[in-house]
Amino acid sequence: MSRRHPFLLLVLARMRELMREPEVVFWVFVFPILLAVGLGVAFRNKPPDEIAVGVVAAAGSDRVVSALPPAGGFRVVTISADEAADRLRLGKVALVVVPGPSYEYRYDPTRPDSVLARLKVHDALERAAGRADPVEVHETLVTEPGARYIDFLIPGLLGMNIMSGGMWGVGFLLVDMRSRRLLKRLVATPMRRADFLGAIMTSRMILVFAEMALLLFFGWLVFHLVIQGSLWTITLLAVLGAFVFSGLGLLVACRTAKIETASGLMNLVMLPMFVCSGIFFSPDRFPAAVQPLVKALPLTALNDALRATILEGATLPSQSGRILLMLAWGLVSFAVALKIFRWN
Repeated sequence: MSRRHPFLLLVLARMRELMREPEVVFWVFVFPILLAVGLGVAFRNKPPDEIAVGVVAAAGSDRVVSALPPAGGFRVVTISADEAADRLRLGKVALVVVPGPSYEYRYDPTRPDSVLARLKVHDALERAAGRADPVEVHETLVTEPGARYIDFLIPGLLGMNIMSGGMWGVGFLLVDMRSRRLLKRLVATPMRRADFLGAIMTSRMILVFAEMALLLFFGWLVFHLVIQGSLWTITLLAVLGAFVFSGLGLLVACRTAKIETASGLMNLVMLPMFVCSGIFFSPDRFPAAVQPLVKALPLTALNDALRATILEGATLPSQSGRILLMLAWGLVSFAVALKIFRWN
């Protein structure tokens, strides 16, 4: 009998267990699709938002209203000075224009929509007053696959699902088996610790094939996601990510006896990556001082690698730094977990 034979049997047993757990099917396959649908619809391509402008009723207000037509993207209401202050405070208008010998703009400089409204309204009023631009310009509006929020989001959702599946699918399993005294029974078998832990990680890495294929196919079918890179490269990155987070899941659960403790530890590990690793927005938004820490997180490396491959067509050699970082996280986590793992 080959030394690998017990390992293969353990992998097969774990895969059968997974297929008998309906909650696994939901969280691994259905939940990412529902999340992609919800966020994709919420941030779908749509016409530019109207600019809400309040014009204080005074001499010359009709001239201001006529200079800000709906065709130009403006939604104008004529209101009293008191009502204008209330609407501006509550965010119902982005800008208040007070007509007179000179126009007065009232707006909140901390609100990006107010700053944009000020620029667009001022430009429209100057044009209505007869301003001639010294430089002729033409605008070309570009909205195409690859530049949309849903294109940014789907690789992040894939990375998030790989992380959550690896941490919870591996860590929770071990703690649950320990709390039910199942691990103690396995001590009496001639099973090696490395075979047991390796089989759990391998079953998780096998599962990632199906969830990756389903999410990318859904993105292509529903949101017309264009995959620029090689599917083999994406697959290898996804499997590497599953290895990394399965190793972290093992490390968290290798000595934990209570589900409540494991839940707290896993949330403690995952929360910084949920916030900082670019699932829903770019990690470049964080200050430069913390960028080295953000880039050192394994989920940041995985998300950046997936986006570079899917959206830019990057190859594996071009991402050697990210791959080495993920390998280091995975190998160290598995080695430490294997060293300090206990059955009871």
